[in-house]
Amino acid sequence: MRRLGEIELISEYLAPLAAHPGAFGLKDDAALLTGLPATGLAITADGLVAGVHFFEDDDPGDAAYKALAVNISDLAAKAARPLAYTMTLALEEAPSEDWAERFSNGLARAQAKFGIALIGGDTITARGSWWISITAFGEASPRGLVPRTGAKAGDLLYVSGTLGDAALGLRLRQGTLGQHLTQAQRDFLIARYLYPEPRLSLAPALASFATAAMDISDGLALDLSRMCAASGVSAEVSVTAIPLSDAARAAVNCQSEAIETILTGGDDYEILAAVPPDLASAFEAASLHAQVPAARIGTVAAGAAPPKFKAANGSGLILKIKGFEHFKV
Repeated sequence: MRRLGEIELISEYLAPLAAHPGAFGLKDDAALLTGLPATGLAITADGLVAGVHFFEDDDPGDAAYKALAVNISDLAAKAARPLAYTMTLALEEAPSEDWAERFSNGLARAQAKFGIALIGGDTITARGSWWISITAFGEASPRGLVPRTGAKAGDLLYVSGTLGDAALGLRLRQGTLGQHLTQAQRDFLIARYLYPEPRLSLAPALASFATAAMDISDGLALDLSRMCAASGVSAEVSVTAIPLSDAARAAVNCQSEAIETILTGGDDYEILAAVPPDLASAFEAASLHAQVPAARIGTVAAGAAPPKFKAANGSGLILKIKGFEHFKV
């Protein structure tokens, strides 16, 4: 099978993704973004590495889709509209035509879903696992970015969608979750791991009503503690209020320790938001209009103590880990 050099990979498979006029068909050394939004340019960057963020033998199209989706999730949490992105792709060896086609098709699916286009980047040789790094640019809302630093004591805490699905999907793929789930439930959880769903349609509600927001990438427990630390507050969460899919609930019913995976496992790419009580009804209505479920899970509290997670009987839940961290010591 034909192997592709850097020039062929770019010209035949990546350049067709660069529909933005400022990309110049990936034939120049830089892109040009004109007419920048008066509200500001939101910028985020995330890298994904084979063997860390996805499996070595995953379809490259799935890995490409996820790489773009997790960056879009950051923009969504800041209430920004996607505009364009750059990508660095590092490969151990020259890719086959089949690999390049699957990879570019995955990016094309994500671009079409999220309304964004490639404008440039780099292709390089990796000395080890292959990886993708994406920098995404978005148009800030008229308010600017919704920070993670604005939560106030008394604010209500909300999360979008359902939590824990992706982490449970990962456990299924690792073989550490029991076989008690139906095939449909297993397929659902694995799909949630492979294909994050950035909540772009929730952006107007966040911009209008949230004092603080961030996407949940490393687990609710860790990301909530980050929001609290940045805002100088604490929080109290009711574990029974955590929104679960039918598949996740089935996992918990069969393995009670699965609730810790749900709280700490990561890869949710849902949105965590703090909303003042007097704006809660309006936020819920706006979320309903956006067709994004938003569940109230707790309250922001005064003080600097770590967030508390309370079980149904009112006792505090002791978590063995807080979430996923790179370079954990």
